[in-house]
Amino acid sequence: MTTVKKLWIGIGILALLSPLGLIIPALFDASGAWGEWGLDKIKKLIGYIPEGMQKLAELWKSPMHAYTVPGQKPGLAHESLVYILTAVIGIAITAGLAYVIAKLLGRKNKGN
Repeated sequence: MTTVKKLWIGIGILALLSPLGLIIPALFDASGAWGEWGLDKIKKLIGYIPEGMQKLAELWKSPMHAYTVPGQKPGLAHESLVYILTAVIGIAITAGLAYVIAKLLGRKNKGN
């Protein structure tokens, strides 16, 4: 098995495991996915919002806010499927961009 094939299998496994951040807190009656806190939750946890975090909080808006899709039904199973879907979309976009950049750089280096 090639290294690239092993890499894609590993990435696929990680995409399938992505809903664990939802499932484990649900099993233990926790308040939500660890580390996916908004500014209000950070302030509640540590008592203040770090200056840098406050300043950069509005810089980026996710195209799939809170890992949701239009028409999504409530429930852990549906949320888990959407997490996997967003992981696959993110992987596809990242791999596509990396491929295009590699092709462009390859052309540039052939001319030298």
